Amino acid sequence: MTLEQRRAWIRLVVAVLGYAVYLVVVLGRAAGEPLASVSYGGPLLWTVGGAIAAAILAEIAFAVANPRASQLKDDRDREIGRLGDQAGHPFVVIGAVAAMLMAIVDWAPFWIANVIYLCFVLSAVVGGIAKVVVYRGSVPEW
Repeated sequence: MTLEQRRAWIRLVVAVLGYAVYLVVVLGRAAGEPLASVSYGGPLLWTVGGAIAAAILAEIAFAVANPRASQLKDDRDREIGRLGDQAGHPFVVIGAVAAMLMAIVDWAPFWIANVIYLCFVLSAVVGGIAKVVVYRGSVPEW
């Protein structure tokens, strides 16, 4: 497994787990109240920060466990990275446009922040899945 393939797996798993933790915490705080009244800022920041830290620590742990693994990036890795980024990028745009429209019509900040977070996670997941699938097969030729 190449360095970039391992990173794709780590980031994919961490994105899903981080968002799942966030949902459990926020939904647990709701306890029958409207979601827009739930205190979400702390859990959002902690899960984003925790996911970043977890990804870094996982990459370090894998590097320590297998120090002879290649650290090189070749053309195939760059193409797969580009493809994954292109697959996930539309969700960032969708999230930004949705948040802008939600702000224009004065939606609660809870919903705006959560649509942005969800779209970031979708971008990471879709991009990660695209990378993992292509690593298992071959880079499509256009």
